Amino acid sequence: MRTRLLPLLIVLMAAVLLALGVPLAVSVAGAQQQKVVVDRIDDTARFAALAQFVTDSPSGSRRTSTDERLEMLQSELLSYYEVYGIRAGVFYRNQTAMANAPTTWFLPQEGELRSAFDEALLSRRSHDPEQVWPWQRHRLVVASPVIRDGDVVAVVVTDSPTGQLRSKTLHGWLVIGAGEIAAMLLAVGAALRLTGWVLRPVRVLDATTHAIASGRLKSRVAAAGGPPELRRLARSFNEMADNVEDVLEQQRAFVADASHQLRNPLAALLLRIELLALELPEGNEEIASVQAEGKRLAQVLDDLLDLALAEHSEAHLRLTDIGALAAERVAAWSPSAEAKGVTLVGTCPPTTAWADPVTLSSALDAIIDNAVKFTPGGETVEVTVAADGATSTVVVTDNGPGLTDEELARVGDRFWRSGRHQNIKGSGLGLSISRALLAAGGGSITYGHHEPHGLTVTVTVPRSAPVPPEAAGPTA
Repeated sequence: MRTRLLPLLIVLMAAVLLALGVPLAVSVAGAQQQKVVVDRIDDTARFAALAQFVTDSPSGSRRTSTDERLEMLQSELLSYYEVYGIRAGVFYRNQTAMANAPTTWFLPQEGELRSAFDEALLSRRSHDPEQVWPWQRHRLVVASPVIRDGDVVAVVVTDSPTGQLRSKTLHGWLVIGAGEIAAMLLAVGAALRLTGWVLRPVRVLDATTHAIASGRLKSRVAAAGGPPELRRLARSFNEMADNVEDVLEQQRAFVADASHQLRNPLAALLLRIELLALELPEGNEEIASVQAEGKRLAQVLDDLLDLALAEHSEAHLRLTDIGALAAERVAAWSPSAEAKGVTLVGTCPPTTAWADPVTLSSALDAIIDNAVKFTPGGETVEVTVAADGATSTVVVTDNGPGLTDEELARVGDRFWRSGRHQNIKGSGLGLSISRALLAAGGGSITYGHHEPHGLTVTVTVPRSAPVPPEAAGPTA
């Protein structure tokens, strides 16, 4: 969720910064150019004031007058060109030069310079030039009229290079860009903190939900941090978990109490049936059937009680040699397998893992018993122990009839038995008990096909030490 929320926030912040930065950059460029234009206007106004006092009239040839004011004007224009590199000139209405610098510079017949000259002849300063951007090499033209006795007698024109203007504009843009980058980094940092603050309760809730789904019903969400809505959600989740745990506890207690209470009447009933059988002819089929069903019911009650205790009990984990434990269970079940004509073999190298030896032994007993029970005579049941990274596995494979894909999805459910195996003794609770015993210790059990036929049951237990509840952080 963070990988989706964080890019969205970054894109939104980048859009906001871009929306602010672009107008600011345009404003900086305009301000820099306006400053240059104002300076050129002041310069042209000063030259126009000097040109007003030049009384010579234009002629078709180069001026030869030694008028001091004209020489002063020419000297000012030359100094201006030498110092600033800006071409400047005063031109009569007929486009001849009163004074210009450099002396080889004259009005062109067309272009921006001629347009500014023509506009100034109308007794108004030329319009502001177009905006010059850092990637353009345009020149900046400003023209002002020289007015004497209310008439425009000449025009002052300046033609400025824009290199310095473009450099200042680019420098301003670099400052804005650096500020935008710094603001973006701060925004990304704030977004990381914000998304972490918002999503931390969600991650805790997800971890706690997974823990409860894995059988750790005592797990709860620490309602601290995050927005108020998520804190209220955490409290509501804890209340729901408490209610679910209470309901499950009541269900377990009911199953355990009912199983325990029914065992005594059933035992008394079976005893009376045996006494009754003594009064009847030996080999009575009805009595034998009643006794068989009574024993089956007693086995179901025992399994129900075992299941209730398995779901309620806590595992006492310790570092255990899984290989030695599996080898012991293989040796214990070998006589039963041989009596049925089934070969039970084990490959159990020393492998350590964290498990409760008692509960793991009980789970392996149920799994091996199930494999031997459904494997026909002459076939083999294999028990293999291996270490795989952070877990150790015990794999039990048989060569029985196996299960279909639909049956694999249901195997391990309470009281479920395949319709093809209803005639085989059992209550349908053995694998459910195994799953409950393994889940209490952080283990798991999975089922799969064994080619060419049969079933593969894989028991997985962790190799790392369990994390104490107080060190697990948000869950307890």
